[in-house]
Amino acid sequence: MSEELLINVTPRETRVALVENGMLQEVQIERASRRGYLGNIYKGRVARVMPGMQAAFVEIGLERAAFLHASDILRPPSLDGEPGAAAGGEATIEGEPAPRAASPVPPINELIREGQELLVQVVKDPIGTKGARITTHLSLPSRLLVMLPFGRTLGVSARIEDEAERARLKELVGGLVDPARPAGWIVRTNAEGESAEALSQEIDYLRRVWGAVERRIAGARAGERVYEELSLPLRAIRDLLRANVEKVRIDSREMYERAVEFGQQFLPELVERIEHYPGERPLFDLYGVEDEIQKALQKEVPLKSGGYLVIDQTEAMTTVDVNTGAFLGSKSLEETAYRTNLEAAQAVARQLRLRNLGGIVIIDFIDMGDDEHKRQVLRTLEKGLARDHAKTQVFDMSPLGLVEMTRKRTTDSLARQLCEPCVACGGRGILKTPETICYEIFREITRAVRQFDAGKLMVLAAPRVVSKILDEESAAVVELEQFIGKPISFKAEEQYAQEQYDVVLL
Repeated sequence: MSEELLINVTPRETRVALVENGMLQEVQIERASRRGYLGNIYKGRVARVMPGMQAAFVEIGLERAAFLHASDILRPPSLDGEPGAAAGGEATIEGEPAPRAASPVPPINELIREGQELLVQVVKDPIGTKGARITTHLSLPSRLLVMLPFGRTLGVSARIEDEAERARLKELVGGLVDPARPAGWIVRTNAEGESAEALSQEIDYLRRVWGAVERRIAGARAGERVYEELSLPLRAIRDLLRANVEKVRIDSREMYERAVEFGQQFLPELVERIEHYPGERPLFDLYGVEDEIQKALQKEVPLKSGGYLVIDQTEAMTTVDVNTGAFLGSKSLEETAYRTNLEAAQAVARQLRLRNLGGIVIIDFIDMGDDEHKRQVLRTLEKGLARDHAKTQVFDMSPLGLVEMTRKRTTDSLARQLCEPCVACGGRGILKTPETICYEIFREITRAVRQFDAGKLMVLAAPRVVSKILDEESAAVVELEQFIGKPISFKAEEQYAQEQYDVVLL
């Protein structure tokens, strides 16, 4: 399985695409006007403690106060007996878990108070009307390791499945860390097969980074940032440049030089794979990425068999409906449903990653009667999700053929980054018909005449609505004029949306 990492840089926007066997799997976007905050560390001040929610709002210098749940607060030693113990939950770095204490969470007003200054890290960017989600369980990632400055655990990524390798890595890191400088460490997936020297270099690097952060903390005021995560291109190289990534192609000479410098410092054995792309044809056009991004903004996803998916993203969840479409199969209805669902399971895993859809996801597979077929479809879905860097959890198929799953959400979806609600429908996805608007106008006319005195009335509306009134509802207009005893004129306004109208009293 070959992968390529494509980095497209323009003055105001940077995009990173991960292409696997010629097919786009993931796209990340960062704009100069609104860079994300994920991974940044701030000195915050508690603005409000809400015992009823076991949470607090913390001012960290952003537009909206950040949300801090009690389970994301480090406990004082007196509450847990171990310095820096987490109050519960699970921290993740690129989907890799950091073990935490599982003991009950104390009331939040026993952990923090209003006006208190805290060192916090953003674990979820502001999304929609919600502020950032933060934690006091800090972590500093490098390519091979994650340092937990206030932790004491030593863990290995669950994605490294070889038990002998897990034991080797844990023993190596345990022998390299300095007991006099306590901290927690997580060995990342990229560390599989790495030498003691490489791990030692990364430990030293993270120690230096944390030392610099501590110096900034000493002089920082509440609301100031004390650590900023790497820019998107360097972050992508750090996290996504693995052994099976054949090349990294960058279309900016300046960014290419920065990437090479970064690579020489942190991954010298892979730096030769970083290339500058000087071609006249845009890099994303060359690989068909632009077309794939446009397709990822559509609701329907065609399948090779002739079936298709319908993906709807709502505030509460994302729903995926699987349809056979033009695929009729050649045997039985059960076989047709099974084949379509197998293909759909692979497509769903890719689409969730490509569109960056998170939270609760409900997949409505085509009904199947065979229990083995259901298990195979679930296994196919889980296998497709295994390569996703975001943490996912899949539950058994319900009697209705529904599969519930979750995918960790840390940033806005692709559609919400690139699009805004329709000005015509307000994001509903539907419009009132011209006939509905006609009857609304008639009711508004009756209401206006009863409230105000006027000699005549004029209605301004969209051309389709005016045409409907004058062509098909002309008899109703005559009846209305007789009822109110006043003449009514109509004027089509090209700039009006279909649901927009005004009743003017003259």
